[in-house]
Amino acid sequence: MIALAAFYLFASVMIAAAAFTILSRNPVHSVLWLILAFFNAAGLMVLAGAEFVAMLLVIVYVGAVAVLFLFVVMMLNIDLAEVRSGFTRYGLFGAAIAAVLATEVVVADEAWHSGALMLGARQAVTPDNMPNIQALGALLYTRYLYVFEGAGLVLLVAMIGAIVLTHRERSGVRPQKIGDQVKRRPSEAVRIVSDQPVGAGVEL
Repeated sequence: MIALAAFYLFASVMIAAAAFTILSRNPVHSVLWLILAFFNAAGLMVLAGAEFVAMLLVIVYVGAVAVLFLFVVMMLNIDLAEVRSGFTRYGLFGAAIAAVLATEVVVADEAWHSGALMLGARQAVTPDNMPNIQALGALLYTRYLYVFEGAGLVLLVAMIGAIVLTHRERSGVRPQKIGDQVKRRPSEAVRIVSDQPVGAGVEL
């Protein structure tokens, strides 16, 4: 009974937050509503027994993606009138896409419950004495270790490529010389004036 009440609570708050994310006039408020939707989706994943997905939603999406969206929206000078005009211009197209996605979700749910997908035989069985995250980690670092390492290598190459592509040499910028800074004596940087008259100010 408590689990059912928690499910309806998380689901209703998530749907309301998703609606306010789309309908909010302020982009910053939209990102905050999106963060609330992510938190409630993580609660639903915990109820479903997928603790790893819930952790990813909180750490990756809320802690990185949504916060990045928030800082980008706050730093950019967004014209709210232009945003609202674009919403009214593409509203019909967006509604059509939303209807198609909703239809696909309904069809997939009906196919799942009718048994037409036949996914029951291919589902991995989690041991009773092992948590969900531990079972996933044991499978990830044993059977799919090389695939996991390959994915990490691809992300590393993508990160290095993004740094190389965005790095530009700037003219007129004095580079920092660490050796000269280390060799510099305190007497070369500071001049002590002992006979400075009162009220005359400081001589630079």
